[in-house]
Amino acid sequence: MRRSSICCLSFLLALPAAERAEAFCGFYVAKADTKLFNQASSVALVRDGDETVMTMANDYQGALKEFAIVIPVPTFIKREQIEVTDRALLDHLDAYSSPRLVEYFDPDPCPRMEDARDMAMRAAPMMRAQGAAREKSLGVTVEARYTVGEYDILILSAQERGGLETWLKENGYRIPPGASAVLGSYIKQQMRFFVARVNLKEQAQLGFSYLRPLRVSYTSPKFMLPVRLGTVNANGPQELFVYALTRKGRVETTNYRTVKLPTGMDIPVFVKDDFGRFYKAVFSDQVRREDMRAVFLEYAWDMGWCDPCAAEPLSRDELKSLGVGWVSGGQVTPGAQGQVTPSRRPPMMGGAVNVFLTRLHVRYDASHFPEDLVFQETADRTNFQGRFVLRHPWLGEGTCDAARDYRRALVDRREKEAQTLAGLTGWEINEIRGKMGKLAQISEASDRPEWWSLLSPF
Repeated sequence: MRRSSICCLSFLLALPAAERAEAFCGFYVAKADTKLFNQASSVALVRDGDETVMTMANDYQGALKEFAIVIPVPTFIKREQIEVTDRALLDHLDAYSSPRLVEYFDPDPCPRMEDARDMAMRAAPMMRAQGAAREKSLGVTVEARYTVGEYDILILSAQERGGLETWLKENGYRIPPGASAVLGSYIKQQMRFFVARVNLKEQAQLGFSYLRPLRVSYTSPKFMLPVRLGTVNANGPQELFVYALTRKGRVETTNYRTVKLPTGMDIPVFVKDDFGRFYKAVFSDQVRREDMRAVFLEYAWDMGWCDPCAAEPLSRDELKSLGVGWVSGGQVTPGAQGQVTPSRRPPMMGGAVNVFLTRLHVRYDASHFPEDLVFQETADRTNFQGRFVLRHPWLGEGTCDAARDYRRALVDRREKEAQTLAGLTGWEINEIRGKMGKLAQISEASDRPEWWSLLSPF
């Protein structure tokens, strides 16, 4: 499973629970992308006034000579309005907007609150600095930058492990437990560090083993997506993902209910190893509750920033390739000196392109969706993301009053997580408790007094 770190600063996690400034932050550990679903099609709709650019892709499997699609459109289409485009664009939209799983680690409840505050105050200025000056202050040198095939590569050197750890975290790399000593040993040997990221644009240029998406541009007052024709010979319900990019705000359907996905709920830690099955169960349960007659909102955000970023926001060139025609005069959320930054905060006025992304997910068939989908752009720019939270318990041996209170509360918290998971998925509650049992027993045992303490009346 791919792992990447996102915006939440590690020092914030050391603050007492009442003072944590988590917002949407956390360590991003999994996402529910379109590949989880069979018979899934993806459509990007760029809407500006009466102008629409529609990019369509599907998961067709079989002999290419047998492939055919029929796509109703609301106006006459000239040859020059039709283009073949890159599947990587829709894959990037998917990765950027997918419902995601994030995790937090409970801090030791015993350290003094003042110590945690002081640590946060010392670390905060470091996280705000950018560019070469920042690298120099950390003793980190970017000696070379390369693009090799589909990878962007950095060659780093460092003077001490703390500076290297900080630089890596600030630039979106997660440092696993136990890595600190290993990094230090390599630095002592004056070794350099090879750091690579996938470059989606370069990856797409290397060749294709699938059908590339079609892009159609047209002008019409109708903002709609034809789905009825696709149900004629469909083998059961189909999945459709719609990525709507607009200037003003969130997109919703007008002839079907648009329902927000459950979000922000704490679930048991064991779901981390089975997030795909979990999310499919969650979505199926939501479809059942709405009698398969609703369209679900999975993501809505201004693409000028994200918190957390499951993937980097689309570049200006990628947006233009999708048909976002109003980006030519702007800059899309630049990182420091072209670096990938894991969290995007609102840029300065006038510096960002105004692109609002809405991700909709619908499971449909002919009987439950007898009409084509009709959309409208709203002025609602409220941020929303489908997001589920893991909270790893602290299992230390502290004996302060706060530690004892924490252990007592932990048992109740884990039972609430079990009930939440059962309610989201329909899974059997005792089976869930069984998978959580080991951690629950540890927390209960940690609060049990030693046997000899019961012998004295004092």
